[in-house]
Amino acid sequence: MKHSSAAVKTPLPVSVIRPSKGWVALRLGDLWKYRELVYFLIWRDVKVRYKQAALGVAWAIIQPVMTMVIFSIIFGGLAKLPTDGGVPYPIFSYVALLPWQLFANALQKSGISLVGNANLITKIYFPRLVIPFSAVVSGLVDFGISFLVLAGLMVYYKIPLTINVLWLPLLILLAMVTALAVGLWLSALNVQYRDVQHMIPFLITVWMYASPVVYSATLIPEGIWQVVYALNPMTGVIQGFRWALLGNEPPELTLIVSSAVVLVLLVSGLYFFRRMERTFADIV
Repeated sequence: MKHSSAAVKTPLPVSVIRPSKGWVALRLGDLWKYRELVYFLIWRDVKVRYKQAALGVAWAIIQPVMTMVIFSIIFGGLAKLPTDGGVPYPIFSYVALLPWQLFANALQKSGISLVGNANLITKIYFPRLVIPFSAVVSGLVDFGISFLVLAGLMVYYKIPLTINVLWLPLLILLAMVTALAVGLWLSALNVQYRDVQHMIPFLITVWMYASPVVYSATLIPEGIWQVVYALNPMTGVIQGFRWALLGNEPPELTLIVSSAVVLVLLVSGLYFFRRMERTFADIV
């Protein structure tokens, strides 16, 4: 009996990717496994934002500074809105504009991120959560540049730093998590209903005036109305920024309520996003 001299070929393993069924696992660990893709998308967003821009990264300073000037003229000069502790209105508004613009820009980009990356989604497999997550994180570049102006304003108005500034990283994280939580809902809905991308700018505008950006949260009547007002997650973030940088009253109750709302939005948004993820490639 003769044995064949040809080597026996072992079949290669085949991975079959199927959509999840029923309650899905969040698989947040995939963000770390695909960290190189996250880094690539963040770097791409930053480069695209300033590519062929005559003023480049200066736009990260011009936008909040011009907004601060307009708010100072209208709300601080004409309307004469009071500030917490008699803080000069320019720095009072700028401290609020920093977390607000971080949130607003992150929400705008994450809300349309899936549709904007349709070619990538339909060609290769990767956790779709990477896309809105990287869109939110990329906003830290603009925030860091804008923060330099705040440092100059604090020196100009002779406002000393206190130990409260140590809370700033957590407050920045809370602003980004808020943007991600809402962005997960909007980005998933935008895949099926393209009206969402037209609604986002209007939502951001309304949300800004519902947050204590141009006015002090102390104008809201005390008691139950303060609790209701704190249901807006950005209320806790902005009040926290003013406390950490300007030495206002600590917004303990506001931060607790706002953080609880963010947690609910994030967990529900993650499950909703993962549940809808199975249809993204087919619809987008």
